[in-house]
Amino acid sequence: MLQPRLLAPLRGLERAFAPSLRSAQQAYQPQSLFQRTLSANMAIPKAMPSISSSLLPFSQVRFASHASQGTANRHSRDPAGKRLGAKRTGGEYVVPGCIIFKQRGSKWFPGENCAMGRDHTIYATQAGYVRYYLDPERHPERRYIGIVFDKNEKLPHPRNAPSRRKLNMVATPRAEPVDMQPDLKVSVAGVNAGNTQVASVEAVNTEDGPQLRPGYMYREANWIIGRAAEKAGIFAKPYDRGNRWLAWRKRQARAERAAQMKSLKNKKKASKKAK
Repeated sequence: MLQPRLLAPLRGLERAFAPSLRSAQQAYQPQSLFQRTLSANMAIPKAMPSISSSLLPFSQVRFASHASQGTANRHSRDPAGKRLGAKRTGGEYVVPGCIIFKQRGSKWFPGENCAMGRDHTIYATQAGYVRYYLDPERHPERRYIGIVFDKNEKLPHPRNAPSRRKLNMVATPRAEPVDMQPDLKVSVAGVNAGNTQVASVEAVNTEDGPQLRPGYMYREANWIIGRAAEKAGIFAKPYDRGNRWLAWRKRQARAERAAQMKSLKNKKKASKKAK
């Protein structure tokens, strides 16, 4: 029999280790013969290096794949606005080339005196006043933007109405032609150093003479030169916009002339430096 003073420390140790022993017994499960053989054959290290608790905050664990990197910023993008919408209101005055409406897709369509760009921007082709309107005869659902020349004019125009073109011109009353008086003569201005008389022909319409109006001043020598060219059959060729060969020849002539002038300029500079 142990004395009571020696049993007290043993009972304290029993109370301390009893809960851990009970939990270990509950967690123990019998293993099969294959599991016991496998665990016996495996080499179990005697001591595993433990990571210090002070280094855990600095450790990095990565579980995401390479393809999921961009998903973190998917909802954080906020691009700048494209400033779409109406730039001119109905009834506002615009000039050719002025942007009226910017859009993505054809929500509005170009009407009279308007056009659409490649980014669906509608702009004015004539100077006038903006109109937003519908044209059921043209399309039952489309909305149009057009330009009118008068402030009180409305769109759409009737189908049988004549088309209007402004062309940046203002209508003015037509002046009546004034009858020419054949008995008037042009006054003589004088004789220059080359003995060429100026304005010495009567202001009458003749078949082979100069056809002038009263008070017109001209040089007779220039008229003679022009008549000589007509008699020789020499006429100035009309301008042809599609004649690219002639345009190329003129461009080459201008380039050669510019190169010649540049070389002369360089020679003058070289001669001045030599002096």
